[in-house]
Amino acid sequence: MSLSYFHLKHTFVKARIPYSCRCICNCAPPPFVSLHHAPFNQPPSIFSSLLHQFSNTLIHVKSIHAQIIKNWVSNENFLASKLIRVYSNLGFLCPARKVFDQCSLMETTVCNAMMAGFLTNQQYIEVPKLFKMMGCCDIEVDSYTCMFALKACTSMLDDEIGMEIVKTAVRRGFHFHPYVGSSMVNYLVKCGYLDDARKVFDGMPEKDVVCWNSIIGGFVREGLFKEAIQMFLEMIGGGLSPSSVTMASLLKACGESGLKKLGMCAHGCVLALGMNNDLFVLTSLVDMYSNLGDTDRAALVFNNMCGRSLISWNAMISGYVQNGMIPQSFALFQRLVQSGFGFDSGTLVSLIRGCSQTSDLENGKILHACIIRKELESNLVLSTAIVDMYSKCGAIKQATTVFGRMGKKNVITWTAMLVGLSKNGHAEDALKLFCQMQEENVAANSVTLVSLLHCCVHLGSLKKGRSIHSHLMRNGYALDAVITSALIDMYAKCGKIRSAEKLFNNGFHLKDVILCNSMIMGYGMHGHGHYALGVYSRMIQERLKPNQTTFVSLLTACSHSGLVEEGKALFHCMERDHNIKPLDKHYACLVDLLSRAGHLKEADALVKQMPFQPSTDVLEALLSGCRTHKNINMGIQIADRLISLDYLNSGIYIMLSNIYAEAGRWDSVNYIRGLMRMQGLKKIPGFSLIEVGNQVYTFFASDDSHPRWSDIYQLLENLRFEVEAEGYIPDTSCVLRDVNEPMKVKLLWGHSERLAIAFGLLSTPYGSLIRITKNLRVCVDCHTVTKYISKIVQREIIVRDANRFHHFVNGKCSCNDYW
Repeated sequence: MSLSYFHLKHTFVKARIPYSCRCICNCAPPPFVSLHHAPFNQPPSIFSSLLHQFSNTLIHVKSIHAQIIKNWVSNENFLASKLIRVYSNLGFLCPARKVFDQCSLMETTVCNAMMAGFLTNQQYIEVPKLFKMMGCCDIEVDSYTCMFALKACTSMLDDEIGMEIVKTAVRRGFHFHPYVGSSMVNYLVKCGYLDDARKVFDGMPEKDVVCWNSIIGGFVREGLFKEAIQMFLEMIGGGLSPSSVTMASLLKACGESGLKKLGMCAHGCVLALGMNNDLFVLTSLVDMYSNLGDTDRAALVFNNMCGRSLISWNAMISGYVQNGMIPQSFALFQRLVQSGFGFDSGTLVSLIRGCSQTSDLENGKILHACIIRKELESNLVLSTAIVDMYSKCGAIKQATTVFGRMGKKNVITWTAMLVGLSKNGHAEDALKLFCQMQEENVAANSVTLVSLLHCCVHLGSLKKGRSIHSHLMRNGYALDAVITSALIDMYAKCGKIRSAEKLFNNGFHLKDVILCNSMIMGYGMHGHGHYALGVYSRMIQERLKPNQTTFVSLLTACSHSGLVEEGKALFHCMERDHNIKPLDKHYACLVDLLSRAGHLKEADALVKQMPFQPSTDVLEALLSGCRTHKNINMGIQIADRLISLDYLNSGIYIMLSNIYAEAGRWDSVNYIRGLMRMQGLKKIPGFSLIEVGNQVYTFFASDDSHPRWSDIYQLLENLRFEVEAEGYIPDTSCVLRDVNEPMKVKLLWGHSERLAIAFGLLSTPYGSLIRITKNLRVCVDCHTVTKYISKIVQREIIVRDANRFHHFVNGKCSCNDYW
């Protein structure tokens, strides 16, 4: 038996209170009974004093509780409140609740004590229930009642009951009390009612630092960084000293808004306030400098910390990752492990994102194994990051396996898997997964739907694209710049340029450069170069500043339309008029423009005059021009340079092989193909897609896997006789194989786009439009044949190849044979 126990017994004896040990064991205390007519031996203040003195040990509290019962103390609510608070503070809510339930006459103080107990033990849901009960039983609600109830609603983000409490507090004038007003501001901010929070804040006669922190933090959370900084200045102007929470909010505002000078001033303020050892503030400094892209200063703050928490380590690792310094993040992780500090899910999430950025599958697998060893697979954020990492590393099977094993999934998880499937060429699987997502009643977000629109683009599926557009409208999604741009891109790439144009005109009021870039690119793909230039002129009139992507889109549009002089003028005005320095991609576009137009010498001279070494994109554009205009010598020279730069790019070998084949140099063709085999490189097979009904069909060259293949080949044979009667002569130079002429003609008629067109003619109503999507460039002979077919069958045929759109109508193509 401890000394404190004897001390307690001596205290009872000295106060002449009969001592009882029947409740000093671990059993629950007897109920707090009230006998109004029974005499009492001692005043309640004695018990209140004892509870205050011995409130830190359960055995003492129970002993005092037993004596309160034995001595028939009549002032039960005063002591009941005290007992409730003491039991709650010790973490024993059940005894506190029993005391509360046995009170015969409920008063505000007792209810407030019970509310405080619920809050202390994080039983937030019970507080609004008690608040409602008080209203039903006509128990007076005071300022403390409102404050406790608001704190509970803030923790639960309870919108409905919370607003009722706010109205009650305002009706009774409690919002003028500093602590109630502060709780109201905090609640309204956390629930997203920032305007209402500002009104309450402005109406408060006195504001403490906690209240200022709530309103400043609210502005920061809503991305209103300038307003947050202005509020901070008003707080300082009012003579109130900021706390560490205030400074953390200010540092976040500076980092997120890119205000580096102000951020450095805030850093000085931190030092002046003596917070140079405050771990919370120093970690916020690391975050701020990381967001500003200054990892050197972030690392300096981190390395000079007297002590570091795991949150500090995670902040620095995350800072390296978000600034693309992945090796440094792993080196710091190694330091963390060696220090014996351990790591958590936050550490792993940052590192996994780093692997996603660099497509580092090897380290990604090591981190995944680490998650399994630490039994963190149930962590939703971590598992979602793993799915995203595998997807971005091209390991779609592993991503699908992890996704399938996940028990709980949220919309972010589903979206990560959908985006992964879409970007890895599994567009049909992504659309199927979306249907499964709907069946499981998971509401899609805008990112999900934008990724699905990209799937429709890949498949050339206008019907599915329209369905997603309808879903957006039906479910009340705001057509912001990102969604509208994705819709414009979808309609343009599915051949409906007028629908894209309509969306653009309706959304131009958004005055967003991404929107304009999508429309310019759409016009360019359809060969409407002059319309693309019109959008640019409209941007300049509206003082909408173009960016680097704008000029890539414009130069591409000029290239597809043969607008050589216009393209050259745009290239030269980039830096002169818009202070945009041409990058490698802009040079690649200009080289492509010149090469397509046959200005090979000028294109070659431009490559030699570039202020930096030309990339493979620039040289590939020139090589493509050499092939188109049959400049074999220059093509060989460019191909040699390309192979030395990127020897694992199969496209370079194929283009060089094609140049040799078109020149009839079959020995050189065989040599190049031999090199490809030695390197383990394969040619990407050509295929064509066509949507019929609600299904997308895929055809490869000489494909006989379709159930109706015999009907398809029979129709093509009939079409061959008809187009030859119209004057068609096969261009067998498009067959890059060393075979005889009849075999070359046969191979031409087995090209994937012809199979898709024949299937479309067999499967769709007479006179309806046929829409084909091809992954490679349309060959010259297929282009010629399709013009003849469109005239014979009296149908419009739209073919989207790897470069652009071809609209075939009555024997003519929209590209005017320039592609």
